[in-house]
Amino acid sequence: MLRSLPATARALVWVRVLNALGAYALSFLAVLAGPELAPLALVVFGVSALASRWAGAFLLDRFSPRGVLVAGLAGTGLALVALALADGPVPVLVAIALVGLAFEVYEPASQELLARASIGEQRHTTFAVMGVAISAAGAVAGLLAAVLLPLGVRWLVVADALTCLVAAGVAVALLPRDDHARGAYRESSDERWRPPAALLRLTMAGIAFAVGYLAVMMYLPLALLERGAPAWLPGLTLASAAIVAPLALRAVRRPLEGRQHGLILGLGTLLLAGLALVMALTSSLLLTIVAYLACTAVNGVLLGRWQSSVADAAPELDRPRWFAFQGSSWGLAQPTVPPLAVLAGTFVGAAGAGAFLTAGFAFLLVPLVLYKLDQVS
Repeated sequence: MLRSLPATARALVWVRVLNALGAYALSFLAVLAGPELAPLALVVFGVSALASRWAGAFLLDRFSPRGVLVAGLAGTGLALVALALADGPVPVLVAIALVGLAFEVYEPASQELLARASIGEQRHTTFAVMGVAISAAGAVAGLLAAVLLPLGVRWLVVADALTCLVAAGVAVALLPRDDHARGAYRESSDERWRPPAALLRLTMAGIAFAVGYLAVMMYLPLALLERGAPAWLPGLTLASAAIVAPLALRAVRRPLEGRQHGLILGLGTLLLAGLALVMALTSSLLLTIVAYLACTAVNGVLLGRWQSSVADAAPELDRPRWFAFQGSSWGLAQPTVPPLAVLAGTFVGAAGAGAFLTAGFAFLLVPLVLYKLDQVS
């Protein structure tokens, strides 16, 4: 499938994969900050990372996507170097804030480049291949983290910084200099931008989807261990998922050509809801793994549909802001998952099952939100 993509999209996939190979370091921010500083550090990072996605969108009003992408990756790499060298609570928090402020600058630019590179069904394939490739790189990153962690958390941060800087260099080398070159500078930049109804609909549905997706992903290892899995099995299951996703995408690519994104998202999330509820209700280790791999297959088909929906619906000049607004759904969803999982876990008696129950109900909301807001609009 990668060979079928436009040259710009292929180059961007390699840039994002290189960057994702080191992205494990941020999972250890709490470890690096220490138990007393960890809650504040995570809040600082979450807020600054959300702001960085919007900064990336507004930078596209004046600069080319290629330039914003390279600046975001290079800035993240340099901020991670500062974090690796930081010593003491205040320097660590400042460095974490700098990492967050650069962390998602490249995201709207990346999505804008993909949107410009293709149209129609090929656009969906492009976004889907990007999502699957990043997921696979994330699985490899987990293995690299297992190798580097004995050396210390700061070495993970150094490795992450290196992958960011290498990815920035590869972007300079491979992405075309003339990428339709300028972000759309707005003559009426003093006008206040408001998200339209269609974007609000996609974002609200995206928040529900992100809660379900993150609840399954974050709590799967814990759930497997709660159900008697040996210590090596969660890692093997995650690695297997990285193989299943691209195979599923390839299998359904032709049968789903030309289908409406909303229809596929609605039906797909209903299937995800059923699988998540199976994982919540079963105590079988084998059934949990099978259901999770089935979830991974469905997600491989759905993930690119969100960006494709935005790219197809957005006016060209507003597209970066649409990407930033809808993409914020992940940042808004992440802090809600742990308390929801804990609350649900009090009813089912285990944290892992509680997370899966949360995911099931969140997925059920997606088609409901899409339908209801379609009726309103």
